[in-house]
Amino acid sequence: MAVLVLIECAEGQIKKSALEVASYGFQVAQTLGTTAAAVAIGDINPEALTALGKQGITKVYYNNQPEVKNFVPAAYVNVIAQAAETSQAKVIILANSTIGSAVGARLAVRLNASFATNVVSLPEISGESFKVQRGVFSGKAFADVNLTGDRKIIAVKKNTFDIVEQEGTAETEQLSLTFSSADLAGAPQETIKTTGKILLTEAEVVVSGGRGLRGPENWHLIEDLADALGAATACSKPVADVGWRPHHEHVGQTGTTISPNLYIAAGISGAIQHLAGVNSSKVIVVINKDPEAPFFKAADYGIVGDVAEVLPKLTEAARALNQ
Repeated sequence: MAVLVLIECAEGQIKKSALEVASYGFQVAQTLGTTAAAVAIGDINPEALTALGKQGITKVYYNNQPEVKNFVPAAYVNVIAQAAETSQAKVIILANSTIGSAVGARLAVRLNASFATNVVSLPEISGESFKVQRGVFSGKAFADVNLTGDRKIIAVKKNTFDIVEQEGTAETEQLSLTFSSADLAGAPQETIKTTGKILLTEAEVVVSGGRGLRGPENWHLIEDLADALGAATACSKPVADVGWRPHHEHVGQTGTTISPNLYIAAGISGAIQHLAGVNSSKVIVVINKDPEAPFFKAADYGIVGDVAEVLPKLTEAARALNQ
């Protein structure tokens, strides 16, 4: 029962979440007494893929044809399915990401495989039983799921598993496919990229602001602290709704779900919908002038004070530590 891992890349570089997934796949392979292979698609540097040997990957199949330079769900599914057949993989592991969500269900139908999303545990394998634990109800509870069938697909929750570091170099092999017009029907017509900023979903530290900032003219307080900490910026839904910040920065149940090592919430009251998107953060720091703000109940650390006074002091302290 070989293991195949999907490696997501951005601008030719392997994403942090992909290293987590590779490490997870290696551990699953060890449990099954087999090896872990990987598949990478799109704008990738084949030479960089050899470094996946440090995460226990023995071989990487890749496809960097022009048709898949940008993410195209149907074409991606074809490449992953081909890699699964070539490697004879019975277990396929993805990140629980935008790409993972888009291809996971399609791949499960294509391969007639069982599929579990938002997985937070290594599988418990005993005989025919292949059980994993997954987060449900926006992370408020967990469910044990037994994956049946010949093939199994697991989407692993980001920032849940440590990255394995060891000695090793992965072998690479190019996969070339002929894509039909149907395969490329969902290809993007235009791609607009934000440069010079840390990707929110990959960030280890996130600084987020709410209506307590009082207006977009004060957003530099969030950006200054984020720059000092090497963090990504985010916002609450009301802030995005009134146009202070773009909607792709909105975190919460109806926005982006994140799980950084550190989440700093400034001027956010902590509505249940917002908490649903950030409650997987390892450490939560809340800054609010209202001592009764609901967010303090979920915080690991809290500061009662005006964000206009607190944030500059935190920024100054962070810059002093970096000197």
